Amino acid sequence: MPLSHDHIRTTVETYLARHPHEREQLGGLLDALDRTSDDIASRSTFTGHITCGAIVIDPLGHILHVLHLASGKVLAPGGHTEPADESLAAAALRELHEETGIPPQSVTAWPDYETVPFDIDIHDIDAHQGKGEPGHQHFDLRFLFRLHAADETPVVLQKEEVGGIEWRPVDRVTSPSLREKLLKLPLQAEPETANASALIYNNRGEYLLHLRDYLPGQIWEPGMWSLLGGGREPQDATLEHTVRRELAEEAGLDLADLTPLGTEYATDDAGATVPIAIYAGRWNGDPRELHLTEGVMLAWFAPDDLHRLRIADTTSDLVRRHAASFPTPQSGPEPKEERLASPHGTVPNIIGVHLYLERPDGTVLLGLRHPNSVFAPSTWHALAGHCEQENAIACLIREAHEEAGLHIERKDVELVHVVHHIGKPRNPPRMGLFFRARTWHGEPKLREPDKCTQWKFWDPAALPDDLVPYTRLAIAKIQNGELYSETGWPT
Repeated sequence: MPLSHDHIRTTVETYLARHPHEREQLGGLLDALDRTSDDIASRSTFTGHITCGAIVIDPLGHILHVLHLASGKVLAPGGHTEPADESLAAAALRELHEETGIPPQSVTAWPDYETVPFDIDIHDIDAHQGKGEPGHQHFDLRFLFRLHAADETPVVLQKEEVGGIEWRPVDRVTSPSLREKLLKLPLQAEPETANASALIYNNRGEYLLHLRDYLPGQIWEPGMWSLLGGGREPQDATLEHTVRRELAEEAGLDLADLTPLGTEYATDDAGATVPIAIYAGRWNGDPRELHLTEGVMLAWFAPDDLHRLRIADTTSDLVRRHAASFPTPQSGPEPKEERLASPHGTVPNIIGVHLYLERPDGTVLLGLRHPNSVFAPSTWHALAGHCEQENAIACLIREAHEEAGLHIERKDVELVHVVHHIGKPRNPPRMGLFFRARTWHGEPKLREPDKCTQWKFWDPAALPDDLVPYTRLAIAKIQNGELYSETGWPT
């Protein structure tokens, strides 16, 4: 992934979703990200720019430090980004290799920190008259890695920049914010075996599935349709490298853009729970033209056809959830808006439940969706979810607990509005049920930071500009005591 402004902003927002209390102290970085005319990845942007560091932990739990000759300080390896860096984590690995000679293959990204910094620090850099550089700030994004074997890894210092190295115990780490986080980390715990898979879809709303060889006892899910992907290998610096390598090895497939979608959990033949990082990407090619090296075949399937396949419930559920929340654009020009004729047969409507949570002061709860969300990225929306094999109120209670840690009793729930809406003419119609919780227990927490990055109570008379339109309509109707509304339908 190139070091675009959006990539950096998404990375920072994902970090803040885990550390919301740091939003104020990282205000300078957020202000710089708001100045879209500046290249925050460039070292010549002296209003402040990004640097990347590598926090490396050896098998004994010691942290790698280097003596930076330019500043005379003992710090973690790190430095400026370069145009060739594929990601921020890759920039940190490159700096580690350049300054210490430790190759990327000798370290493994810490689980859950493959693409998210472990720590972000802002510090001042003095003016350098010899280089014509004014004083400025470094926004240092620090990524966490584990060293495989300290005694087998050669160290070759970058003599013009590094004067020496030192492995320090955690309580002697120089950065206070980093030291605080490391002290809470179980350093001796072995990382989980990491796996990554690709959820690939096309403009027709179909999903690319891989029919695995029928080799019981030799491979996982024999004879079943699954996603392309596999386990991390020593040469993979990140899980994105893992999924890209697997796509290339299994199918000769190279996708320009892959977006982290989240982590799914499957059960292997031994009954163990296996975490799988899912990356989503769009591709409109013909799978028959790919060079398949593993399995039987690749084919496109619409979500409605999955019931005919021998496929794991977890895979089927993932595809259906993605399809339900992602109105896939059609190739070619959009069809003209026309009055829809009476349908031939039943047209399925997607049912979504929404929580209308109003405090005694009249403010209502909204969540800011993650920048990588397939629906309404970086936009405010009510706490919501799609009905699964459950009734609507049970869905609301489950979603409130899963997304925000709120506990709601069925007896305290009442239906306050229904909005029947549709997007583009070919999108499926949706029925949005808004339920009020008269009472509840708990304060909103970020339980799913890959979906929502912030919870906030808003005055209905001063709602945010970037609010999902049908949510704005529903709130206005609820305030007026109206039970039903429609939006998006041809008139």
